Order: sequence, then C-alpha cells, then structure tokens
Amino acid sequence: MINYSSSTFTWKSKSFKEDAYYKYPGGFVGSLGEKYHVRFNTQSSFIILDEKSKKYDEVFLGSPCRSEYTIAKDNLFQVPSNEFRMALTNKNKVNIASKPNDNASDINFSKLEGNYIDYKLDIREYNNHIELKKEHEVIKATLNGDLLNAKCSYKDELLGLTVTLEFPVNLINLNYDENEFQVCTGPIIVPDLSSWKIGKTGQVFLAHVAFSSFNYIELILRRNVKPENSEMEWITKPIGLNRNELINPDKTPPLHPEKRWEVTTYNEVWKIKSINVFLSSQNEYIKRKD
Repeated sequence: MINYSSSTFTWKSKSFKEDAYYKYPGGFVGSLGEKYHVRFNTQSSFIILDEKSKKYDEVFLGSPCRSEYTIAKDNLFQVPSNEFRMALTNKNKVNIASKPNDNASDINFSKLEGNYIDYKLDIREYNNHIELKKEHEVIKATLNGDLLNAKCSYKDELLGLTVTLEFPVNLINLNYDENEFQVCTGPIIVPDLSSWKIGKTGQVFLAHVAFSSFNYIELILRRNVKPENSEMEWITKPIGLNRNELINPDKTPPLHPEKRWEVTTYNEVWKIKSINVFLSSQNEYIKRKD
C-alpha cells in the first residue's frame, strides 16, 4: 500500500545556460550557472504486466504546478498559464497525452539519466495494511477514519497485458443503511496500451475513476480543448513577463510563438470489467484538538 503523499521525486538541474532564442528559457529568471533542486509528491500509479514475457513497468503520476518563473521575488506565475506535471518510471519520463486518441506510434522514450545532474524516486509504503473485499468492511473503515487506497486490475486479452491501477481514495460516498459505496476520485493515470514497447510504457492518459462494486470501473479521460476565438485574446495575453520574449526579435525559433496555455475538460468515458480491492491502514496521525 503506497503512501503517495509521502512518496517523492527530486531532481537537481544542470547549470542554466543562455538559450539560443528565449530570454526566459523554462521560466528561469536566475543567474546563469545556477542549479536548482525540484521535488514533488506523487498522486497515483499503475503497473502494466506482459503475461507472456513477465516484463512489467511501474509508472507514477507527480503532483502538478502552474507554469512559473523560478526562482523569483514577484511575478511568480506565467500568464498565459499551463500545467506542469510529470509521469515517470524509475528510469524514464512518460508522455501524458493531450487527448484520448493521440497517436502513440511515434513517441520516443525520454530517459531521466542525462536530463538531470541527479535524481531520486523515493516511494514510501504504509507499515501495515489489510485488504477489504466486502462492502461492510469498506464502510466500517471509512467511518473509522482509516486511510484507504484502491487497486483496480483489468486485462487486455488481445495484447496479453494486465493493468493494475493504485490510488488513494480521496472521495467516497456511503449508504450505510443499504450497504453501498461509490468511489469517485482522481487524478490518476492509465496506460495507453498502444504505446507498450519492450516492457516500457510510452504514453499515459490523465483520468478520474469511479466505481461502486468490486468488478467494474469507469474512467473519464482528460483532453485539451480549443476555446472560442472570442476567448483567445485574454487567454493568450501575457501578464507581467512574457515567456515567449526573444533575446533577438530578428532571430526566431521554429514554431514561434510557442503555445503557453491550455484549457482542458474530462469527456471520454471507458467502461471496464475489473477486479477491485481496497487497501486499508489505520490512521495513526494525532487527532487535532477541538
């Protein structure tokens, strides 16, 4: 049972150098030669297993932030604004698709080694936990204030792959009298099975998950959307510093100006037969005094 809030990924950046085009590469506003550490907590994960070869991959979802200027005294947020978020294994960065039908055939794996001076994926687990497989057990643990994760497993028989999602149960509905529950929580990541290559996951989708039984889940996937033209003027207008500001206006990179904004929604729903189990650990944190 993974303790996601206590599990972290930390990296140390390479020395910042002047970019060939942009004044604030990566939102960096410090002095050339500086090195930064960055740490984020994890939010969820999955394991994908090839039943024939027994090769597997475990991918974690990192906590997000809005695009920012680092390390600054003011003008901290970049506007236009987008989300920075990573999915990763202990060796690779994994692409997060911008829409459910993104083509994964041309995705290249991005290795962590070489991108940073140093990095560490530090996964922590609870000391003790039990499995819950009955409705009344889930209800009792919830009302007792116990900590809950869920594991949801499903198979792609054609590809011979088994996927096991794990995530903290951040929201659950209960009907005590009728012995019912319904989990609705996120964000989680689910693998794009078309991106599976030689024991590696190349692409994932960001999603939320809901289920009210032990044999079925629904996933709703995030995608980027394009706003109406009438909204684009304020969405794309810089406030404060301009992340796309060039060192030399006469020297522009390909695809300039780069897209620095995003608008998202959740729309496509996957309905999947699954095996669901709850993991429960006693909440040993000190209760706040009234």
